[in-house]
Amino acid sequence: MHGFVRAGVSGAAILALAALCSSTPAAAEPVADFYHGKTVSMIVATAPGGDYDLRARLIARHLSRHIPGEPQIVPRNMPGGVGLQAANWLAVQAPRDGTVLHAIMQNMSAHQALGGGNVEFDTRRFFWIGNSTNSPNVINSWHTTGIRTVQDVMTRELVVGAPGQATSSVYYPKALNVLAGTKFRIVSGYPGGNDVNLAMERGEVGGRGSNSWASWKATHPEWLKDKKIFILVQIAAKRHPELADVPLMTELARDEEGRQVLAFISADTEINRAYVTTPDTPRERVEALRRAFDATMKDPAFLAEAAKSGMDISPSSGEEAQKVADFIANTPPAVLARTKQILEIK
Repeated sequence: MHGFVRAGVSGAAILALAALCSSTPAAAEPVADFYHGKTVSMIVATAPGGDYDLRARLIARHLSRHIPGEPQIVPRNMPGGVGLQAANWLAVQAPRDGTVLHAIMQNMSAHQALGGGNVEFDTRRFFWIGNSTNSPNVINSWHTTGIRTVQDVMTRELVVGAPGQATSSVYYPKALNVLAGTKFRIVSGYPGGNDVNLAMERGEVGGRGSNSWASWKATHPEWLKDKKIFILVQIAAKRHPELADVPLMTELARDEEGRQVLAFISADTEINRAYVTTPDTPRERVEALRRAFDATMKDPAFLAEAAKSGMDISPSSGEEAQKVADFIANTPPAVLARTKQILEIK
């Protein structure tokens, strides 16, 4: 001790340093103690089989070993209201202790900002744990329609299917009809994306109003390989390298006001496949979950399994995802008003 003091370090500083060093494991220990032997629910807002479900199950298989205490993570499907039922359950009924994760549907912040119905949640109060991809959303045509580019839809009607009534599959083509002059006709109300895919195969619709590019690659790579579907528009902040020749939705706007509206509608692609936990979760558990998610996204075993299934992984942290969600929820009223007018939201 005296040697350190002679070197210019005070006894008080040494005591403070010792306290800091001893507090680090103490902070981690309660988290590990809490999660040891626990079961964490992974709530998925869709039926089994689509990209949300497959991705959440893949992450659940690997995330556990990166959480202190290594809890078991059990996926649980909660379809209903195209994402609303699960998000409402998380906000109102779920335990607020870090034992519930939710693969939130990407349009929940925008739906909230636009004053959509049946919203009992505030995405600004969720703790965002991380986002597994910022893969763009896309609008596609089915090969039998003969429509290959969005320019074709400027002169010919394309019937596109959409899950639900107030989803991106409805909003994207409706906004483009008003702001870019396309001729999409929307058939909405399908229970889920897989139902729209079946409708395309049966010839009921000629395309899908929205799906994630990552989802197409993971769930129907053969359709891409065999040119069964054609990507007409991508919805993102910038063009994806694999879709370099496909225009962004914002690029199709005819004026600056339209571009601002389409930019708002596009913003949630930055949280395309994100995971959240409940409001009021203790901060140290939120931190542990976020760092566990980050570690999972770099885990060689996880990345190998994702690559094998053709799943795109381009992650962002929980802190970054939280900023995007808050930005969407806090969109200026003038932009929201014009968007609601275009999308006929009352």
